[in-house]
Amino acid sequence: KKGHCLVKGITMYNKAVWSPEPCTTCLCSDGRVLCDETMCHPQRCPQTVIPEGECCPVCSATEQREPTNLLHKQVPPPQVGMDQIVRKEALQSEEDEAMKEDTEQKRETPESRNQRQLYSEGDSRGGDGKQRPGEERRLAHQQQRQGREEEEEEEEEGEEDEEDEEDEEDPVRGDTFRMPSRSPLPAPPRGTLRLPSGCSLSYRTISCINAMLTQIPPLTAPQITSLELTGNSIASIPDEAFNGLPNLERLDLSKNNITSSGIGPKAFKLLKKLTRLNMDGNNLIQIPSELPSTLEELKINENNLQVIDKESLSDLHQLVTLELEGNNLSEVNVSPLAFKPLTSLAYLRLGKNKFRIIPQGLPASIEELHLENNQIEEITEICFNHTRKINVIVLRYNKIEENRIAPLAWINQENLESIDLSYNKLYHVPSYLPKSLLHLVLLGNQIERIPGYVFGHMEPGLEYLYLSFNKLADDGMDRVSFYGAYHSLRELFLDHNDLKSIPPGIQEMKALHFLRLNNNKIRCVSDAVLETVTNRADGAFPLWY
Repeated sequence: KKGHCLVKGITMYNKAVWSPEPCTTCLCSDGRVLCDETMCHPQRCPQTVIPEGECCPVCSATEQREPTNLLHKQVPPPQVGMDQIVRKEALQSEEDEAMKEDTEQKRETPESRNQRQLYSEGDSRGGDGKQRPGEERRLAHQQQRQGREEEEEEEEEGEEDEEDEEDEEDPVRGDTFRMPSRSPLPAPPRGTLRLPSGCSLSYRTISCINAMLTQIPPLTAPQITSLELTGNSIASIPDEAFNGLPNLERLDLSKNNITSSGIGPKAFKLLKKLTRLNMDGNNLIQIPSELPSTLEELKINENNLQVIDKESLSDLHQLVTLELEGNNLSEVNVSPLAFKPLTSLAYLRLGKNKFRIIPQGLPASIEELHLENNQIEEITEICFNHTRKINVIVLRYNKIEENRIAPLAWINQENLESIDLSYNKLYHVPSYLPKSLLHLVLLGNQIERIPGYVFGHMEPGLEYLYLSFNKLADDGMDRVSFYGAYHSLRELFLDHNDLKSIPPGIQEMKALHFLRLNNNKIRCVSDAVLETVTNRADGAFPLWY
């Protein structure tokens, strides 16, 4: 998303702070990663040491430790500070003020020092003295780090609003970004959040994975956007479960014991910003009601879903990904109108269910359809009438025969590029394949023959053909078997078949880069094939036999 940073495969939210290595801290700022080394305050003691795991020197055990070094102490669990850590101007002004104060302390006399202390403490004692510019902020920030007192809520909210506006307007400069390497990641900026045992806080995410929870913990943290409750023993979700987390965008409830009867009818109603909901590995028999219309991803794999009616997915107009694998769904208990509200749906996974036919009423927006491990026996000519955007169809591990695929089932599809029919009951490579097909996977069937001209109508032409683990023999192929694919075929897998010689026409496949012929009965390779291999200009033509 806009403003996020991708670091070694991990997505960091905008303004996230982390330490990739000791003494180095990085910040995600509007998609850019800014890193800086920890700056240490000078010590005025005769002997200093660097504690294990820290970056900055401190006074030895016999010396008084400077208050500024408390910044490097880890906040003890389970109480996690929620104060915003990244404050560019505040940190810079504190550092400048500290250096200025050190210089003045060296010059001033004992009398002037006493006067200065009285001057700075006048307000707190009820006197009429005025604090110097910047002194109030420095003292308040220092006391907060030491755990002596908390800022008043009204003042804190006002400072946060001003600083948030400054963060949006002013670019982050490397010379003003100074963070200790062991400080906790920045958290939502208000109050103190007490977490249950086994839970942790990282930026705006509360993680309670395998924390032995039996219920959803009562949390009040409006700034939290992600809650992970994977691998617990939660059985129910009451209506008020998420009242204190109104800004959740991601909720993971997978691998619990949640039942449909245990979910309150309004459990998710207040989550007006929720985009991702994961309920894999529970005991649901139906899709929860009144799901937020903001959802973009819904996962209910490995449950016990037994029905999807026309109201189950209502109002989910923004849903892009729907995963319902490993349930008890079939054409009997899934309404033809069930998917009608899903006008943005692109990825639908219905594998490991009990469908005997392609589900009806697929939305026109669908791009990928996964139906592996079902009991599908045929593909009729009306299955994909309204799915003109479909690009990938996965039908492996079903019961499809080539004569049960209707001639008009998908031949006129203009965007269908990949079909996986592995581990079905095919004896021939199917005819009437889509014109736009680039990727055909037919592993583990009983295929004995590749009919002539079966790829001849394809444009721009088939590029990947996988026929491993079949029953192809020499008499099952001839030159016209690959007609239409000689100019386009890049990968051809014919391993684990019954071939005794190199198939005819291989040397004419000018685009071929990978040819697999291992685990056949081939005894010799013709000179023409060897010459083709050795004379390839790109030199990249593995031949396995």
